[in-house]
Amino acid sequence: MTFQNIKFEKHGRIATVTINRPDKLNALNMATMEELRSAFSAIKEDAEVRVALLTGEGQKAFVAGADIGELSKHNTISAKEYTHKGQSVLDLIEDMGKPVIACINGFALGGGCELAMACTMRIAGENAKLGQPEVKLGIMAGYGGTQRLPRLVGKGLAMQMLLTADMITAQEAHRIGLVNEVVPQDQLMKRAEEIAAKIIANAPLAVQYTMEAVNHGMEMTLQEGLYLEATLFGICCSTDDKNEGTKAFLEKRAANFTGK
Repeated sequence: MTFQNIKFEKHGRIATVTINRPDKLNALNMATMEELRSAFSAIKEDAEVRVALLTGEGQKAFVAGADIGELSKHNTISAKEYTHKGQSVLDLIEDMGKPVIACINGFALGGGCELAMACTMRIAGENAKLGQPEVKLGIMAGYGGTQRLPRLVGKGLAMQMLLTADMITAQEAHRIGLVNEVVPQDQLMKRAEEIAAKIIANAPLAVQYTMEAVNHGMEMTLQEGLYLEATLFGICCSTDDKNEGTKAFLEKRAANFTGK
């Protein structure tokens, strides 16, 4: 695939998507969003790829926000459609059944913070800054910030970030649970690859169903979530991977999972 605004690479079972607009601090315009849709749709359908990494080009920004020039042209009708299109890309990333690790290498603001929150987990470089500054522009978060942020950090902290428009450091983001780890900038991709390797060693269907149980269970009552978990557990037990995994454990050897 040929892209203008992102870079797409595959190394073994890991795909890396890099937003490649460093002169714009990797700001998200709709052309970039559609390229992200294409890239992650391809990752979803590629059986060889087990984990994806998402980052931004350069040392300054993961994604510094939306393309304000493009955003300023929208009216009520077009803005709602614009938001729905962007939300659908983030929904694809969140629900495609394969883990996506956001590697936050600088500013993750507005749509950039929302993009990171749609990923399965977030690793931040020490220089990262995160925030939702939309209210400073007379608008509000529109790519899921009002929904994913309180689910990750709680209502009170989410309200503070969304209403003050303050940026927070990587260390503060880690303290409140917005990012999983903070690492030196030059170790960011290496650490993400280490986590990816651990995931890849596990049964792919079990990983997929675990993600489904967590993502959908969050929107259910406890009893409904437990029912979903039991159902997906039963499906796992019908797979070749379950037979291989239990057999390998009993035989004290590494399992050879096939995703079937």
